[in-house]
Amino acid sequence: MTTPIQAQTLASVADIFDTKVPFHNLLGMDIKRYDLQGVEVEVKMKKDLIGNIHQQILHGGVTATVLDVVGGLTAFSGLVASRDDWCLDDLQQRLKTLGTIDLRIDYLRPGRGEIFTGTGTVIRAGNRVSVCRMELHNEKGSHIAFGTGTYMVG
Repeated sequence: MTTPIQAQTLASVADIFDTKVPFHNLLGMDIKRYDLQGVEVEVKMKKDLIGNIHQQILHGGVTATVLDVVGGLTAFSGLVASRDDWCLDDLQQRLKTLGTIDLRIDYLRPGRGEIFTGTGTVIRAGNRVSVCRMELHNEKGSHIAFGTGTYMVG
């Protein structure tokens, strides 16, 4: 069961990542879902995101960025879910320290498609460091890439 503070925190984090980070806006990232059960971040293909002009495929850096954002959001939701007695100030302070420690991306196939969706799951939610697995699929369900990320959460 999600507490009101947990729900408020995740809604605030989603708003920050969705509307206030200029690079996310440049890429056209859209957080479709963000709760204690998971995250879905969507990017629609546009000309500016093409990495290979001959094959018209998504740039690998866009793939890595989407997976990194998904990983950070996933790690933070894991922290929020770790206790039901968080106070809002503690979670806001933790958000300020959120950062990527390590990121590995495995590109499985070329980024062909119109809509790309990144999802993530927590592998280990720690008090200071969390590890997540992230996946990117196109609108047809083709698995484009997956990643593993380690994130500072406190």
